[in-house]
Parts: sequence; C-alpha cells; structure tokens
Amino acid sequence: MATAIGMVELTSIARGIETCDYMVKAAQVDLLRSSTVCPGKYMIIVGGETGDVRAAMAEGIKRGGELVVDTLMLPNVHEQLIPAISMTNQVDVRGAVGVLEFYSIASAIIAADVAAKAANITLIEVRTGYAIGGKGFVTLTGDVGAVRAAVEAARKDAELLVETTVIPRPDKKLFDALL
Repeated sequence: MATAIGMVELTSIARGIETCDYMVKAAQVDLLRSSTVCPGKYMIIVGGETGDVRAAMAEGIKRGGELVVDTLMLPNVHEQLIPAISMTNQVDVRGAVGVLEFYSIASAIIAADVAAKAANITLIEVRTGYAIGGKGFVTLTGDVGAVRAAVEAARKDAELLVETTVIPRPDKKLFDALL
C-alpha cells in the first residue's frame, strides 16, 4: 500500500481534541498535525498506509459528527508532502520561489501534492490555517521553469484559489524567512 494523508477539520476545539484521540487510537497512523485553526476551528492531519488512514478518517468523521466542516483523504501522496506539512523538508538548493494561496487548507494540501508530482521542485512548506485566517498556502522552490510548471499544474484544477506567484530570483533575506 502507498502512503496517504487524511485531514478532519471541526468547528469545535474540544471535539477536535477528542476526535484526534479517537483517530490515532483507531489505526496505525502518524499524527502530522493537531492544532487550532483560525477562526476557532480544530484540524487533525494523519499520515500512514492508505488502509490505516482510511480507518482513522472514518473514526474521525464518526466522532466529529455534526461539527466536521471539511475532510480530505489523499492516497499515494508525493514523498515531499508529509515533511512539508510537518515543516521538516530540507531545502538543499535555493532557486526560484513559487507560492500558491487558498481559502481552504484541503485545497492547499492537494495543490502541494499536484505541484510536487508535476515538476522537479522542492516543497518548502504547506502552511495550514494557523494565524492566517484559516487559509492554506504552499511555498516551493526549484529552477524557474520547474517552479512555473509546478505552480501552473497546481492552479489548473484548484479549488478556492486566492493567488499564485513565481519569484524568479528571490533575495536571500526573503528565502531565509521562508525556511
């Protein structure tokens, strides 16, 4: 089986924390993120083998009940996606910078996976909703052509897209701030 990620977003922080506990007890999954999300929501992201993530998601949706506002089940994710969500991706070569901004956390996660599969780029980070009004955004780097191709592939069928940009030669100070 392939590596997958699943996300459950709830309107209640208390129910979110409880749901997280049920999800990680339901299957052999890694807890990638469990945190509050602006404005006053709670998000749980788990990763692991596809079957285990499906089982954890089913339990999360059941336990979250009427307070679940968004879910995402993404099988066969690119190997860079989980480290980018966990903010542990290593950026060895600095190049052009691409940014994809979304009104939805789920949309940002999907776009990051699409971008990483579309071109030879490095995901810097997938930011998920905290202190940014519940939005999600993706930063990535690589040579200019690859970054443009990745951003275009991700924006092609994207939902809830706000804006994208490609910075061909970012200043070192900007790049340092993104890491």
